[in-house]
Amino acid sequence: MIDFTQKKFGLISLGCDKNRVDAEKLLAQIEARGCTVTGDIEEAQVLIINTCSFLEASRKEAIETIIDSAAYKSGNLEKIVVTGCLPQKFIGEIYDQLTEADVFLGTYDYDVFFQALEEAYKNGRSNFTGLGKNPFTCERVVTTPLHYAYLKIADGCNNKCTYCLIPKIRGNYFSYPMEKLIQEAEGLGDVSELILVAQDVTRYGIDLYGEKKLCEILKKLTALVNINSVRLLYCYPEMIDDELIAEVRDNPKIVKYLDIPLQHSEDRVLKMMNRRGTRQSYLELIAKLRSQIPGIAIRSTFICGFPTETEEESAALGSFLKEAKLDNCGFFAYSREEGTPAYKIKGQIPASVKKKRVKNMYEIQRAISLEKMQSYIGRTLRVLCDGISEERGCFYGRAYFSAPDIDGEVFFNAPYAEQGKYYDVCIERADSYNLYGKTEDFEE
Repeated sequence: MIDFTQKKFGLISLGCDKNRVDAEKLLAQIEARGCTVTGDIEEAQVLIINTCSFLEASRKEAIETIIDSAAYKSGNLEKIVVTGCLPQKFIGEIYDQLTEADVFLGTYDYDVFFQALEEAYKNGRSNFTGLGKNPFTCERVVTTPLHYAYLKIADGCNNKCTYCLIPKIRGNYFSYPMEKLIQEAEGLGDVSELILVAQDVTRYGIDLYGEKKLCEILKKLTALVNINSVRLLYCYPEMIDDELIAEVRDNPKIVKYLDIPLQHSEDRVLKMMNRRGTRQSYLELIAKLRSQIPGIAIRSTFICGFPTETEEESAALGSFLKEAKLDNCGFFAYSREEGTPAYKIKGQIPASVKKKRVKNMYEIQRAISLEKMQSYIGRTLRVLCDGISEERGCFYGRAYFSAPDIDGEVFFNAPYAEQGKYYDVCIERADSYNLYGKTEDFEE
């Protein structure tokens, strides 16, 4: 038996916030074994690279990271452990080719981590992909700033969008038991903002309890004294019902913000994507949310250049943006992924055209966002301080309409500000993404 308590472990986590939660739980398992975790890659003797493989670009990033990390084997590094989505879906292609890696584990194999590592130290390499039992654990080593954290309430997906590999990587949708999620949230300590994530948070509970349970778990999470607020990401539009709208509106601890991936606006394209909405239903949902929840911020994502998308349909998406006036959007060029139904569709769009369409959509949204941001000038906003911006020489944080990493920030001057605390900031200027201001007690 190898004494792993004498080893230092490092971690590089790639991809989404859901992947981050997996990595945090693995780190907790490592620390529970009595091992040391280091943030300095040059000190690490065992380096874990938690990978994403949702898109070709993410697979490329993962492979490049693995290859680049192998250079540290000339120093302290002894083993590279590759975990997550890349081996889960592509182990057959990468095991023999990616010899820089010593251990492979899939998305649900963290319970056999030390067994796999022991095997690699004995025999050089090991592949334990698919051998884990995916037991639920509550313990985590939080890698975000301590005042906010993600809570992954479910995994997998049943939506079967024709462009998406997630069901083939993560499997069918399954919810985590509510009582264990509450226990996990309690164990996070004082959290200014708890961010709920899943491929589709609105579907939570259907598989486990026979009905949607998102509102119930929201009530229980917001009842916890250590949770100051809850933010919802990744709400499937057709699953947003009156009960959820009322809960978001009436529960003071729920941030008035929804991330609703719409993916497109035009009915023909949406049907080819196997999305169940229509342009009209999306506009009606947006209008309903705004009428029922005053001031709600709505974020979305869209795919540009889906196979057979015409110039007219792309232009129509632009007109949809102008009509919907969403608070923030992300636009992505369609990525042709082998193994998805859309891969076989005739009429693939050239990369240059997809890139141009993404650029056009961002230009349209930038003007919309600028107008929205400028509307805050002269107003006072409640801002959660995320820290100090050394580049700008001031504090920075987020108002309710901004989620970490994906939305804009509020840069502000103040005599003093503490990370994780809220401050009233007078907004003085804006750009299309960020706001700038100061607290009332700040003197030039």
